[in-house]
Amino acid sequence: MARRVTVQSVLYANSPRDVRRAAEAAFNTLERATAAGVIDGWDYRLGDCAPTPTLSDDTVAAISADAEAAGGRSDVEYFGANLGSAAGHNRLAAKSTADVLLFLNPDAQMAPDTVELLVRALRPDVGVVEARQVPLDHPKEYAPTTGDTSWASTACAVTPRELFERVGGFDAATFFLYGDDVDYSWRVRLEGLRVLFEPAAAVFHDKRLLIDSGWPVSPAEQYYSAEASLLIAHKYSNPERVEHLLSLFESSDAEFLQRAWRAFEARRAAGELPEPIDPQHTVARFIGDHYAQHRF
Repeated sequence: MARRVTVQSVLYANSPRDVRRAAEAAFNTLERATAAGVIDGWDYRLGDCAPTPTLSDDTVAAISADAEAAGGRSDVEYFGANLGSAAGHNRLAAKSTADVLLFLNPDAQMAPDTVELLVRALRPDVGVVEARQVPLDHPKEYAPTTGDTSWASTACAVTPRELFERVGGFDAATFFLYGDDVDYSWRVRLEGLRVLFEPAAAVFHDKRLLIDSGWPVSPAEQYYSAEASLLIAHKYSNPERVEHLLSLFESSDAEFLQRAWRAFEARRAAGELPEPIDPQHTVARFIGDHYAQHRF
């Protein structure tokens, strides 16, 4: 049965050229999925968290015209505040009446068959399906024959809207920018549903390796990833890891780690930490600093 899809991205001062290219790629794959009978309609929604609008009126109008020409609808909401990824996606999802939500990084370009492949993989026992990122695939492990994986990156992933609403969406009270997709995936798995990696569905996510085989990390990614590591460990009942990370962060010379330590302790003192869940670690996995076994 064909399903309606909402594709949504949260902006923060992104390159308008990158946003436009991501939209063009999205409209192409959505139009093809419609022609294949996999979906029966779609919306493309952007939520802007930047201090001033990321896109000019002309760019917004051009994206809307392109969407209409491809058989869908597009709109841009300027939030007027930096809500973060989790809260931004929640606000956009609250306006959707589609069957399926597709979360997409605003600079990520989907291949022509990506939507078709992701939606086809979203069977009744599946809660989330993520695409393969190119040129740098995420190293987390997945079952080669089934695609089952510990968690799904929302750089490009689909989930049923009914499920998203039922579990409460992203935990925006806890996670601002990173960690929300790990947490959502684990809560979906606690519902008894599977989280899949679909390697045939590709999305171009522009990451370039450095000479040491790593990739550039922004100050925001450094801080919010560190903060998320503490919050995930706390929420998923791993107090030993929380205290280990707090000790490392407090004694570190890196200001972003000390800032994450201070922020966590302030939340704890104010009673603003989430209630811990999954005490038996039914779904939660802590393997070193990762939330899944890594293939490389």
